[in-house]
This record gives sequence, structure tokens and C-alpha cells, in this order.
Amino acid sequence: MRFLFGKLMQGGGVLLAVSFLTFASLAAAPGNFLSEARLDPRISASTLRELNSRYGLDRPLLSRYGEWLGAASRGDLGLSFAYATPVSRLLLPRMRNTLLLTISGAVVSWAIAILLGVWAAANENGALDRSLTAVTSALIAVPDVLWVTALLLFAVRSRMFPAGGMTSIDFADRTMLGKVRDLGAHGFLPLIAVVLSTLPALLRHVRASMAEVLHSDFITAGVARGVSRGRILYRHALRPAANPLISLAGLSFGGLLSTSLVVEVVLSWPGMGPLLVEAILSRDVLLVMAAVNVSTGLTVAGGFLADVALRISDPRIVGS
Repeated sequence: MRFLFGKLMQGGGVLLAVSFLTFASLAAAPGNFLSEARLDPRISASTLRELNSRYGLDRPLLSRYGEWLGAASRGDLGLSFAYATPVSRLLLPRMRNTLLLTISGAVVSWAIAILLGVWAAANENGALDRSLTAVTSALIAVPDVLWVTALLLFAVRSRMFPAGGMTSIDFADRTMLGKVRDLGAHGFLPLIAVVLSTLPALLRHVRASMAEVLHSDFITAGVARGVSRGRILYRHALRPAANPLISLAGLSFGGLLSTSLVVEVVLSWPGMGPLLVEAILSRDVLLVMAAVNVSTGLTVAGGFLADVALRISDPRIVGS
């Protein structure tokens, strides 16, 4: 319980710090939501003062932040300035779409990384190992935006896959199988983009962890006793190599979220990425706060779950 409490307190501290820094950064930026309205001669000064007061833009920073923090702790994320809609109503569907893309990308990336990483470590310095090293080096060197843009260009030129969106216009009228196919067609390229961006680093870490374990004395002893290759790799070697990989899984979730935000913007996937960009451009403070803190919360949750899994995998690890 002490371990869990300590991790929860750490996560809460991160969320609090991120929320305040985000709020302070938005307040320090020049202009606000009403800046463009001030340029419109049809809007009177009295109307602007009333709107300024209604949105709390005339109050000190700490007063506004304290009010937002109190409301957020009760589950009230406020009202979007630009959409005149509760922030939670805007955010929840977008968060669901982002998690769908992120979790799918994580599952595919880890499955490929474990399969190829174990194989490469078992054939260290072989043709497969050298080929994977060369391919992952090339993938890491290429910026994520370039991959995503190339996939968008491929979709537009080939017309094999939809160039944007999550579903077709007639999605509601399709059969269940038709809906699954339509969603798969729209999500294929975004998923490929996420996997290409995250797989190289994961593959290298899996390969390095497995290679280190395979050089251990107990593995050498197992080989000398005639234990089968598959049993050594997937039963005796993979578990000792799992501890650093579990920690990496928690850290990689934040990277997956960052990557998915870029993918969503370029490929028009209706997740949190496009919503956050629109909110920043319109200076919709409460919507930006909610989107940033939800992303941070998901990252913290991923790290927390990884810490718990690591503690279960190896109880000798002491958390604070």
C-alpha cells in the first residue's frame, strides 16, 4: 500500500505541476480569446467588458487557476469559449479515438518488437540482426512528420485507403461487418504511421535486453544441458529480460501519445490532436487545459501501471 500511495502522490504532483505551468503559459501568451473580437467594430466596448468578466479574463492568474483547479477536482472541466459547450463533452469522444489508435499501435509495435527482437538476439551479429539494425537506424533517422506525410501522399495518389477521417459518411447505414471494414480502412494508415514511429526504439531495447540475458551463466548452463532453443528463449530468457521492458512500456506510452497527436493532425484522425491545435489557435484556455492534462494523466497512468507490473514481476524492487 505504501508503494501504491507513493506512486499516486508522485503522479498527482506531476499533474498539478503540468496544469499550473500550462495555465501560466497560456496566460503569459499575448492576447486571449477575445482579441479578434476587439477588432470587430460591431462589438461594443461594454459587450467586450461583459464577456471579459464572464470568462474570468479580468481576474488575476492565481485566482483563475484556483477556481479552475477546484472545479476540475469535482469533475467540472468548464465551458469551452469557442464551442460554448462543456469541455468534457468535446473531449471524451476525441480521447476515445486517440486511445483506440494509441493502444492498437502499442499492441502491434510490442508484438513485432518482441518477436523480431528475441529472434535477432538469438542470432546476434547474424544476417537478420544486422539487417534489423540497419532498418531501425534508418527509421529512427527519419522524422515522424515525414513518414506521416508520405503515407498521406500515398493515400491520395493510390486511392487504396481513405485520406482522412475515421469513418465514411454512410457509416451508420452499413452492416456490422461493413462498419468494421470501414473503420479498419480508415485506421490502417494512421496505425502504420504510429507503428513505424515507435517500433525501431522498442525493437532495439528488446534486442539489447535479450542479448544481455542470453550471455548469462544460467543460459549457458541450460544450453549445455541440452534444453531446447525455444524453451530457453521464451521461458528462461524472456522473463529476466522483462523488467527493463516493463519500465520501457510505461515510458513509451507517453511517446505513443505524442506520436499519435502528430499522426492525427496530418491524417485528420478525429482524436485529441486536431482538437488541441484548434483550441490553441482560438486561445480556448479551458479546452487546452483539459486536453493537455488528460494527455498528461494518460501518460502518468501508463507509468503507474508499468510500476505496478514491475513490482509484481520482481517484488524485490522497492518503490517510494
